[in-house]
Amino acid sequence: MYKDILVSIDLGDADSEKKTLETAIDYARTFGSRLHIMTVVPDYGMSIVGGFFPKGHEQEAIDHTNKALHAFTKKLVPAEIKHRHIVGHGSIYREILHYANVTKADLVVLSAKRPGPEDYLIGPNAARVVRHATISVLVVR
Repeated sequence: MYKDILVSIDLGDADSEKKTLETAIDYARTFGSRLHIMTVVPDYGMSIVGGFFPKGHEQEAIDHTNKALHAFTKKLVPAEIKHRHIVGHGSIYREILHYANVTKADLVVLSAKRPGPEDYLIGPNAARVVRHATISVLVVR
């Protein structure tokens, strides 16, 4: 049913993301899917903000995040599960939607945590992905 599954991980809250990755692994195991495990390094939003950081800071953040993502998955993803790593850079929900298209994913798996009144049940990035995705989205609590 699902050939390619994009799973988005927030490494800033890695302990909570274990359940999200485990859910995606269960789906991959059940359907024989390939996992595309991604995380996103947010951009500065405005170019003026980037001027306050040293040159090369963003690339260092991307490289560090790539290593952290590999370390995170090495502990949790069984060897028999086909998977790859993706580090996006920019707007979180836009990067998730972009890589859903690039990987030709059939399903997006992501978490929605830290619910508060301002988020109306799911977080703003998860809500945007759900609203704009052209494929199924599984939100893990």
